[in-house]
Amino acid sequence: MKASELRQLSREELAHKQDELKKELMELQYKRKSGVEKPHLFGQLKKDIARIHTVLKKK
Repeated sequence: MKASELRQLSREELAHKQDELKKELMELQYKRKSGVEKPHLFGQLKKDIARIHTVLKKK
């Protein structure tokens, strides 16, 4: 997800998107014990959450 795409969303949409990504990250962490097929998703989700947080701070 690019920051330019995030800047076009409203605060409510950003907050909702951030909640969704946090839930997805939590689910991946539970699956980590049994062996995740795509471990690169951890870093990707964390970076997306950080981008959303940055955009929310700027607004």
